[in-house]
Amino acid sequence: MTLSIGDKAPSFSLPANGDQTISLSDYAGKNVVLYFYPKDSTPGCTTEAKDFTSLKNEFDAANTVILGASKDSVRRHNNFIAKQELAIDLVSDEEGEMIEAYGVWVEKSMYGKKYMGIERATYLIDANGIIQQIWRKVKVKGHAEAVLEAAKAL
Repeated sequence: MTLSIGDKAPSFSLPANGDQTISLSDYAGKNVVLYFYPKDSTPGCTTEAKDFTSLKNEFDAANTVILGASKDSVRRHNNFIAKQELAIDLVSDEEGEMIEAYGVWVEKSMYGKKYMGIERATYLIDANGIIQQIWRKVKVKGHAEAVLEAAKAL
């Protein structure tokens, strides 16, 4: 299933860092940046998380929450946040149900080998739970800034 701009964002309720459970409905009335990434503590994922963290105050000012999502365990998320001093929440979708619902579990290829993995993608969801923008196959450099500009425009 492919989601499009204007679709209602699929709801979720998942374990997250700091022994919390995060649901999309927790943020009714706020915009949500939901970004999917392959793996904690890898170079691109670390850069992306740090970029979003460095802009957190500006996202807050734009009434926007940042949530990262991967299949990593809550324990890995806690370690990643502590090590990198991240100021964002990371949800753990070990079963992959939300990842599937957002259409980011895709066939990837590395060194000629095909495998299934998480496509780096970001969804900007408005205060009413409607998808306003989608970035697929994200290139990390400059991405957090582009998402912030879009969030400010909502």
